[in-house]
Amino acid sequence: MKKPKLIFLPCLLLLSALLVACSESTEVGKYHDWQARNEAFIDSIKALSPITIQHGDIATVKAMPVGTLFAIPVASVTDDDSPFVYCKKIEANPEGRRPVFTDRVNVFYYGTLITGDNFNGNFEGYSALDKTFSGDKKPTEFNSTSTFSVLGVISGWREALQYMRTGERWMLYIPWRSGYGAEGYKGIIGYSALTFDVQLVSVEE
Repeated sequence: MKKPKLIFLPCLLLLSALLVACSESTEVGKYHDWQARNEAFIDSIKALSPITIQHGDIATVKAMPVGTLFAIPVASVTDDDSPFVYCKKIEANPEGRRPVFTDRVNVFYYGTLITGDNFNGNFEGYSALDKTFSGDKKPTEFNSTSTFSVLGVISGWREALQYMRTGERWMLYIPWRSGYGAEGYKGIIGYSALTFDVQLVSVEE
């Protein structure tokens, strides 16, 4: 009774090999021409950002209306191709407290790749694929904030946080040079532009 079962063994091995090859092909296709695609995504955001903030111009950012895309310079990035993080306010609170680089912040956040795939976060927010931000994607009572040092986050986040105010919620579009660079980080492959839905809840000195 054992010999007939051996007939199916080559078929099972072949099927397994085909499934693995199909999975690898899908993964390769997903990230095909990844750097160029990510740079094209940021270029499309840049084209919609008519306002470039001068470094340290807190007043202009404070008055920026909800829904307007604007660019903030990233001082720690020296490459001329990508010295900005692109921002859009979803909710504004001009009288909120603004963190400085020595502070720690408590935030809700939701990070996605240009494909819309979520790679990290503590609530279900807006992704790179969302064009409008008037729905019900908000933190709930079941979500908890995360605490970060302003100096301890990627450069794109670090620059934007120092212009945000408590109670505000922004979308951030971060070029790969201001994110995890060409090397990537913990499952995020290199050359990835990152988008974050960030709500600044409070500031700790």
